[in-house]
Amino acid sequence: MSGYLLSEEELLLKNTVRDFADNELAPRAAGYDESQEFPWDNFKALAELGLLGLGIDEEYGGSGGTTRQVAIAAEEIARGCAATSTMYIAHLSLCTQFIHMYGTEGQKRQFVPDLATGKKVGAFALTEPGAGSDAGNIQTASTRSNGGYLLNGTKTFITNAAEAETFVVMATHDRSLRTRGVDALIVEGDSRGITVNPLHGKMGIRASSIAEVVFEDCPVPGENRLGAEGEGFRETMQVLNASRVAIAAQCVGIAQAAFDSAVAYAKQREIFGQHVADFQGIQWMIADMATQLDAARLLTMRSATLRDEGLPFIKEASMAKLYASRAAVELADRAVQIHGGIGYLAPTTAERLYRDAKVTEIYEGTSEVQRTIIARQILQDDLS
Repeated sequence: MSGYLLSEEELLLKNTVRDFADNELAPRAAGYDESQEFPWDNFKALAELGLLGLGIDEEYGGSGGTTRQVAIAAEEIARGCAATSTMYIAHLSLCTQFIHMYGTEGQKRQFVPDLATGKKVGAFALTEPGAGSDAGNIQTASTRSNGGYLLNGTKTFITNAAEAETFVVMATHDRSLRTRGVDALIVEGDSRGITVNPLHGKMGIRASSIAEVVFEDCPVPGENRLGAEGEGFRETMQVLNASRVAIAAQCVGIAQAAFDSAVAYAKQREIFGQHVADFQGIQWMIADMATQLDAARLLTMRSATLRDEGLPFIKEASMAKLYASRAAVELADRAVQIHGGIGYLAPTTAERLYRDAKVTEIYEGTSEVQRTIIARQILQDDLS
């Protein structure tokens, strides 16, 4: 984003994270993609920079800051390494922020500092084999026992699960109540009755681990419930609304990386006695990419600004996530096209980004779900 649209503090943050992405994240990205190992050195570096605590109050070990600043950081991290940005967003925007937003004072003081400073990794366990977009169909059961709960059920595709020491888990105490029976529970990773089964074979974002998490009579203290009984689904929707701003920013970062790689290659590669960038067809392609990239970034920052101002932002966040994820996919596709045959081969940046981009149209609410949210918000406004 052009500097004149950012405050001095925001520009400083952007430049700091950009330098970190260029010097540390980007050089390691291809290696992590190939090894599919969790990027521990990246995680630790994010902690040292205070980025794991962005948006978290300083009294709980955070760095303070705004939604706009989280978006700025998420974009630059994704530009350097998309997998690292996925790990980052799941840890901060889903797990840590959930407890920060809905935890009691005791819960926040117990769990947030270790997450905000990187002493522990956080995960958010919502998705199940039969409950992804249909989050109201949660089957994982929380049964009252000895003043607490016993958890039984299976979660899947859970980011950071293999490394996590703190989970926020959605479970139902009464399936007949659908969404009104869902509770959000803080579950410590070393609790009895948890089995984590790593999943392999992802097309992209491969250094960001995912796993199946099985709960078998896993005990959870009653004081680890976040909010009132039956409020977990509502809380989750609010957390996801906010997190979509960060995901949209991640998409912008992936799109920016694809754009940068395409422009650099077009200016360097020669064919028929001239640079690829000299052909009008390529120039028009680059112009369209630049326009789409800026539009995605502006939509993202608008939603972040609205949230920071305490104004309605649900529709705008879904618009940003919908548009930015499509932009990431399309710009990655065009980057491969501009590279030609070499863009189809690993370990070129264009090839990796092409694989990384697609999942952004799927996780944290598919593009179809985003369209449904946008339409409902518009129609509700018209009816009110």
